[in-house]
Amino acid sequence: MDSHKTGIKENDVLICLEDVWKIYQMGEVEVPALKGVSVEIKKGDFVAIMGASGSGKSTMMNLIGCLDVPSKGRIFLKSQDISKLSESDLASLRGNTIGFIFQQYNLIQSMSALENVMLPLEFQEYKDSDAVKRAKEILDLVGLSDKLHHRPTQLSGGQQQRVSIARSLASDPEIILADEPTGALDSVTGKEVLNMLHKLWKEHGKTIIMVTHDLNLAKYAHTTVELKDGEILRIFENNKVN
Repeated sequence: MDSHKTGIKENDVLICLEDVWKIYQMGEVEVPALKGVSVEIKKGDFVAIMGASGSGKSTMMNLIGCLDVPSKGRIFLKSQDISKLSESDLASLRGNTIGFIFQQYNLIQSMSALENVMLPLEFQEYKDSDAVKRAKEILDLVGLSDKLHHRPTQLSGGQQQRVSIARSLASDPEIILADEPTGALDSVTGKEVLNMLHKLWKEHGKTIIMVTHDLNLAKYAHTTVELKDGEILRIFENNKVN
């Protein structure tokens, strides 16, 4: 697809992995989860990281999300080498740049939808009144303005995932990382969530990175990175992007 039509500029690299290895020590045995992975993710792209269980896609997601550091190689987020940042600087960069969506929602059960969405804003020391205003705006964006005071147990799975999406958007991050975002949902609700991610990409200019094992979900993305046994098998652009 023409990069101009998708708003992706060829030289606008947001995330860069250079010869990245991740090796886990299992007793006396070293187990490589990623083996020399190199990839660039451009600002404004919708990328699916795809592969079977054990392919290394969750490891790659954790590294891209600055939740882990590579054993070898380098990762740049917004041109900053994450291995050279202090833990507090890395946490600050992560908090301002990346929003996370998880398969199991990871909502706090004792908090309302509004309070769950406000949580990242409180970490960033927003004033309470500003945090409430922002959280209400985003819950309205995901179609939950009538569920502000509902707790997760009072919401359907699809509604909980929409709260999770709203929470990921709270601090207006450039990047949304979605780890199997429809894994716990039925197919109809899953499609609604994917349409929402597609809309965030297309209409709100977010860079979306989605981990999935499902080729049908990967079709929603513009670019697919296919992993096998910790290595990149291929990177391709999907022919049809709605």
